[in-house]
Amino acid sequence: MSSAFHFESLVWDWPIAIYLFLIGVSAGMATIAVFLKRRVLADGASRDGIIKATAIIAPLTVIVGLVILIFHLTRPWTFWYLMIFYSPTSVMSMGVMLFQVYMLVLIVWLAVLFRQEIANFLEQRFKGLRWINGIISALARFERVLEPLMIFLAVALGAYTGFLLSALKTYPMLNNPVLPVLFLFSGISSGAAAAVLFGITWFKQPVDSPSVHFVHQIEKPVVLFELFLLLALFVGLFFGGGQREAAAVAAIGGGFWSNVFWFGVIGLGILLPLIMSMVCSKRVQHSKSYIIAVACMGLSGILLLRFFILYAGQMTVA
Repeated sequence: MSSAFHFESLVWDWPIAIYLFLIGVSAGMATIAVFLKRRVLADGASRDGIIKATAIIAPLTVIVGLVILIFHLTRPWTFWYLMIFYSPTSVMSMGVMLFQVYMLVLIVWLAVLFRQEIANFLEQRFKGLRWINGIISALARFERVLEPLMIFLAVALGAYTGFLLSALKTYPMLNNPVLPVLFLFSGISSGAAAAVLFGITWFKQPVDSPSVHFVHQIEKPVVLFELFLLLALFVGLFFGGGQREAAAVAAIGGGFWSNVFWFGVIGLGILLPLIMSMVCSKRVQHSKSYIIAVACMGLSGILLLRFFILYAGQMTVA
C-alpha cells in the first residue's frame, strides 16, 4: 500500500465519500421533517426554522451530490443515459431512478407545505405565474399520501447509499448486510444535526422550541443504535474468519484509517457528545453554542465514517 488515499485495490475515492455523506444528510432531514410536521407542528410547519432549513438543504445536498457523481465519472456527458435507460440488475441504475422519484416527491411535498408563502410571493412578484397556485392546491389534496410516501423514499435513499457499497462483492468489509442499515441510521443522525445547526443559525429557531426538543429526542437513540451497528459490523467480520477477519484487522487494528475510526468516528462523533450530555448542566445544554458544537461534532463524525468505510473497506480484497 503506497498511502492511505492511494493504493492498488482502491476503486472509489473521496468524491464518492462526500456524495454518500450529502445523500445521507438529505434523506435524514426529509425523514425528520415529515415526522416533525406530523407529530409537533401540524399546520404551522412552514413557519418553523428546522422545516425551512430542510426545504433548502435537503434538495440542495442531493443536487450537489449528483453533480459530484456526474463529474467524477470518466464520461460525465453520457450520464443522461442513466436517467432514461434503466437496468433492473444495476444498483447504480436503480439508484438514479430512486433519486428522480425522491426529488420529485420532495419538491411536491415542500410546495404543498409552503403553498401559502408561494402564493404570496407570486402575488407580489410574478402575477403571471399565479396559475401555479392552482396546481399546488390540487396536489394538496394528496398531502396525507405524500407524507408516508416521502418517508418511504427517504428511508430507501438512506439505505441505498449502503447498498451501493455492498454491491462491491470483492471487498469483504463492504459486501456486508449491516452496511445499508448503518448508512440509513447514520444518515438520520447527520440529518438531525444539520436540521438543528441550520435551523438555529440561519432561521433563528429558538433552542428551547418544541421542534428542537423533538429532534434532540430522536438523536440520542439513533446514535446509540449506530454504535451498536458498528459493533455488529466488526464482530461479524471477526467471526467470519479468512479475508473478513483480515479486513476488520486492517481497518481498525492500526494505521491511518484506524485512527480516523477510533478518534474521529467513535471519539469525536459519538462518545464526546454523549459524555458532554452527561456531564454538562441543563443550562449549558440549552445554550446555542453548545448545540452548535454538538451538531458540528455529529456531522464531522458522520463525514469521517463515510471516508473510513469507503477507504478502509477497499484495503482488503476477498
